Amino acid sequence: MELFLTGIILKPKGLKGEVKVEPVTDFPESFLSRKTYYAGKSVDSVERLTVKKAALAGGFAWLFFEGIDNMKEADALVGWKLFIEEDQLLPQPPDRAYLHEIIGMRVLDCNRIDVALVTNVIAMPAHDVYEVQAGDRKILLPAIEEFVEEFNLRERYMVIPRFEEFL
Repeated sequence: MELFLTGIILKPKGLKGEVKVEPVTDFPESFLSRKTYYAGKSVDSVERLTVKKAALAGGFAWLFFEGIDNMKEADALVGWKLFIEEDQLLPQPPDRAYLHEIIGMRVLDCNRIDVALVTNVIAMPAHDVYEVQAGDRKILLPAIEEFVEEFNLRERYMVIPRFEEFL
């Protein structure tokens, strides 16, 4: 089972077990309708949590889970990550993609020759950056239209015509 990060529990709120969650998703409203999460310190050690009540405020999700009824139990969840299964991911708009869809994409140069493979996407203040592996070198490519001529999610490749400039 492959799990995908959707939120991080930051702290308890109040005395009745409510937790503050930082959404890690383009769809924070999904916290209002989702009833279960896999939760744990890492994807390798999770347990299933069922949502009793959910709200959004101030850019955060505020959740009550079944069996978490006081501040002490809620405090034990601080730092836990909330994960969902792939079939729970909401469809992205046409110009967006999930990170797991981008990682592993082929990078083609102006002649449409395979030159690298995307190994990571790094969030930077101005824009995201693709970390790519070209032979034994790691290269950072700006994830902006000026450098990415074509992005084909279905066939899993992107064309970077000025790739040589980054070598």
